[in-house]
Amino acid sequence: MLFGGHPRGAHNSIIDVSGIAIGNVSVSDSSRDVHTGVTAIVHERLTRGKTLPAGFHCGNGYGKFVGSTQVQELGTIETPMLLTSTLSTFRVADALISWLQRRERRSSVNPVVGEINDSWLSPGADRPIEEAHVFSALDGADDGALAVGAVGAGTGACALGFKSGIGSASRLIEVRGEQRTVGALVLSNMTGQLRIGGRVVTPESLQLPAAGPLSEVGSCVTVVAVDFPASAVELTRFARRAVFGIGRAGAGYSHGSGDYALAFSADPTVANPLSETDLDRIFTAVLDCVEESVIGVFWPHRQSLSAPAAPHTPCRFGTYRSKGRRDDGADTWGARRDGAPRDRLFLRGAGSSDARVARW
Repeated sequence: MLFGGHPRGAHNSIIDVSGIAIGNVSVSDSSRDVHTGVTAIVHERLTRGKTLPAGFHCGNGYGKFVGSTQVQELGTIETPMLLTSTLSTFRVADALISWLQRRERRSSVNPVVGEINDSWLSPGADRPIEEAHVFSALDGADDGALAVGAVGAGTGACALGFKSGIGSASRLIEVRGEQRTVGALVLSNMTGQLRIGGRVVTPESLQLPAAGPLSEVGSCVTVVAVDFPASAVELTRFARRAVFGIGRAGAGYSHGSGDYALAFSADPTVANPLSETDLDRIFTAVLDCVEESVIGVFWPHRQSLSAPAAPHTPCRFGTYRSKGRRDDGADTWGARRDGAPRDRLFLRGAGSSDARVARW
């Protein structure tokens, strides 16, 4: 599916930003109704007492984001960032401190931990994340292919009426005359209505039961990473666009939703302020990455647990070469500029004669 005009990175994920590694540990036990996990976003500098420039934005503060006030005050992040479930937040923060202290003792540590409430799919969970899970996520973080969907902290996530989880995307853009990378990772668990290409897609339109709580609660945590120097003020502006970006995909920004974003640079170099032209490119890339991260996560997994994903059965992918318009006058999809055929995603709702939703 096309999200903006900037090209994707090699993996189309946050790991395209040099130095970023991701670790996921899922904790699932159907006999106890536990489906949760922890996700670690790691940069080597953050494991040995060094800092990186960072900015933070809170769209709605109905939630917990450990360490955010110091990030806002100092404009830096000093530890890997962890994502998990609501009741495990402080246990995870404590384990992160223990992991760091075993590597290098410090007199002060500001752990950074974001959370979502995954209790709809994990009603039997009473702080199931243990220190060993956190250590495993941190020690196992790598910069290889990033798993998305119901993994790590996204194991029990539901968003926009469907099973959701961890999503990610990246964009290659020109910054200060050089090709640079913007990446995003989104843990989506918010209410609202899924929007794809301007069209609302609901579970009801697909004759499926809605996934997630009926009340207007939920959360979304977004992490943005870039590989070029940026100030804390600029990074805060990137984080703000990340919170705007989930609205493109249909987030409801409800009273009970904790909508947070943290942006950081993998390059600690101090540089001159970004130009207005560069800022516009970056803002657009952040919005596109976040929108794709939210929407893309619905397709990888089939129906699981008791939360239906956007199903594979009514979805089919095809490759078409087109030279004109349909008989009804609607535009058809042509080949890409490089001559390769353009893939299309078909999603038929009940009684719908127009199957087109988006193009890939």
